[in-house]
Amino acid sequence: MKILNVIASAAIGGLMVFGVGSAHAQEPGFWQKIQSRGSLRCGAAVAPPHVMRDPASGEFSGVFIDLCKEIADVVGVKAEVIDTSWDNIVAGLQADRWDLSLALNRTSKRALAIAFTDSAWDYQVSIVHNKANPKIDASWKSLADFDKAGVTIAIMSGTAQEQILSTQIKNATLLRLPDNDATRLALMSRRADVLVDDADSNLLFTTKNGEDWVTVLPEPAIAKQGVGIGLPRNVTGADLAVINILFAEKIAKGEMKASVDKYVKQLLDQE
Repeated sequence: MKILNVIASAAIGGLMVFGVGSAHAQEPGFWQKIQSRGSLRCGAAVAPPHVMRDPASGEFSGVFIDLCKEIADVVGVKAEVIDTSWDNIVAGLQADRWDLSLALNRTSKRALAIAFTDSAWDYQVSIVHNKANPKIDASWKSLADFDKAGVTIAIMSGTAQEQILSTQIKNATLLRLPDNDATRLALMSRRADVLVDDADSNLLFTTKNGEDWVTVLPEPAIAKQGVGIGLPRNVTGADLAVINILFAEKIAKGEMKASVDKYVKQLLDQE
């Protein structure tokens, strides 16, 4: 009887273990939860040409907005774009306010908190200043050259470049501003001497605003990173593959570059 009781207990225990394991295996995955909801929530902070927002209509457009819609089509749900700031784009993802954080620089620090797709686009930082600014020497090429007392550097708070400059700038003043428009207004109004931002966004600014501006691609580079999409930290490799496969195909076919070129032209034609 004792032997039978031991066998019975072991069998019941085995059933309980298998039961727990089966229940766990049946929990819906990342994409299944989105499909059940019927919408893919994409957190978006403005960074032309990757993410743009019409001030009149509030409508979003841009390279990564299109990617959000394409991913939603693949998954079979509707795309929902949620307006956020660069200060909150990671925290909002962690708090489950959205499913994807768009146009996010792949940094080691962020990778401690969230997961990343592969890069959809390459990124580097440039420096813009007015050529007539007496504080700036035309020979300056490195970030260290611009790190002078009395020089004010405009930068968007919450961005990868702000994180980098916060550790490297020792003498200049960092003017942290909430968005793309505020940094450019600060530069044009001379509240700031220098603008540090994504080279694509800075190219748009200098092209639209005449010949008064000088662009410096710093040597050594401030940052050369990939731009991808952030997902919750606990997603699986299979979850990431849904987007990474899409990115690989679009890059191979030249569609990513064509999308960037399209939105750059659109922005320039608006002037």
